[in-house]
Amino acid sequence: MFSLQPSIRQKITFGYYAGVAVIIGLSLFTIIELWYVGKKVQFEEVVTEFFDTTLEIRRFEKNFFLYEHVEDYRENMQYVDKAQEILDKNLKAYKSLSVAPQLNTVRGHILKYKQLMEQFSHVSKDKIDQRLVLEKAIREQGKEIITVAEDISKSERKRLRDLLNKMQKTLVLSFLVLSISGIVIGQILSRMVVRPLKSLEEKMMQIAEGKLETVSINSRDREIVSLTKAFDKMITELELRQKHLVQTEKLASLGTLLSGVAHELNNPLSNISSSCQILKEEIDLVDMEYKKELLTQIDDQTDRAKNIVRSLLEFSRDKEFKKEPLSLKSLLEETIVFIKGEVPSKIEIGFDVPDGIIVFADKQRLQQAFLNLIKNAVDSISDQGIVKIMAQKFSTGRMGREAISLCPYPQYRGKCTGVCPMNVDTVDIEISDTGGGIPPEVLPKIFDPFFTTKDVGKGSGLGLFIVQEIIEEHDGCIGVDSKVGRGTTFLIRLPVKG
Repeated sequence: MFSLQPSIRQKITFGYYAGVAVIIGLSLFTIIELWYVGKKVQFEEVVTEFFDTTLEIRRFEKNFFLYEHVEDYRENMQYVDKAQEILDKNLKAYKSLSVAPQLNTVRGHILKYKQLMEQFSHVSKDKIDQRLVLEKAIREQGKEIITVAEDISKSERKRLRDLLNKMQKTLVLSFLVLSISGIVIGQILSRMVVRPLKSLEEKMMQIAEGKLETVSINSRDREIVSLTKAFDKMITELELRQKHLVQTEKLASLGTLLSGVAHELNNPLSNISSSCQILKEEIDLVDMEYKKELLTQIDDQTDRAKNIVRSLLEFSRDKEFKKEPLSLKSLLEETIVFIKGEVPSKIEIGFDVPDGIIVFADKQRLQQAFLNLIKNAVDSISDQGIVKIMAQKFSTGRMGREAISLCPYPQYRGKCTGVCPMNVDTVDIEISDTGGGIPPEVLPKIFDPFFTTKDVGKGSGLGLFIVQEIIEEHDGCIGVDSKVGRGTTFLIRLPVKG
């Protein structure tokens, strides 16, 4: 059936034609059945019309015998002619039906009935005996007509009901056959086509989540083999490009940092400039102690400026990932200095980080994560608000806290990433804001690469993805809790020791 190297196209084509053949067969059968039902319904309408006409014949017959009005006789004759016309028009069309003999019989009764009525109309009213004999014969013929017409109507209604019941059962059976055929064809296609595609989709979802692993699909279909090779090549390229993107994202943050650095450098440079001016103008007048004080201020402010520039250079430099003991408070304070120039005057940054908390981390990478989170918090506040940064250390054994990860907490479930550190001393770092919050339908996607709700050109969608990677590099986890209109909180849990 298939060539030596099968293809998805061949399998789908085969399944398509098989399904079409089944559908066409059932459709033709259903069309024939519906055509037959239509013919029966049409004949039922004829029978109903004929039966109604016979009732009118009897009605005007009765009126004529009671009142002997010529109008009743004429109406009676008109309906007799109409009954004959109905029979003459349909006898040939329905001669193959089982009721054809009955139609012929009733036609004979109508002809005889018409003759008797015509005779009765010509008999003088004085000839009472002859009129009574004719009246009796007419009534008997009329009764026979009604009886036969009623039998035909009842038998055809019964046949129509039986046919409709049969048609209903046939349609149900056809539906079952079509459904079973569809399920069988679907299962065959699932085994032959959909399963490898599903495996490929799962691999792509893993890649979309940032897990760049080579693709391995158990399939000999040439399309799947080609896609697998193409995706493996793409993953290799993605790994290289992701490294460049991370560095590019970090460099893109330098614009923000430079604004904060410029703001922070302005104060020590102003102090140095003021102290130098005083020394230049009054170097011979001021006493030695005051000169020493001014020179000390210049030296302190120079060191302060030097530290700010050194921190900026450390952040921008591309270097190998390396953990070292760091003071969490100093790291966060330095990060706030970087972004301070970008914070509007109506936004307050609250800081509550105890002294003495040491984390084992790569300074540059962790600082980049904090910078992204703090900048996002500031950007989420449209006018006036607060960004809070808090930290708390938890020791092993304290209320069993070490055995609980972020994900089981109701507010973080499904919106946290990483493997939470267990049975080790940890530190929880909270960065919260009073901004607009994140909609529930968006929340599970915020750590996906290239996902952004910002306008085109205003966000790469890599910020939180990079934050997640950095936290996972440090064997930690990150979760988010957000309420629309009430703000967002990011909680980072890191092991104290590496």
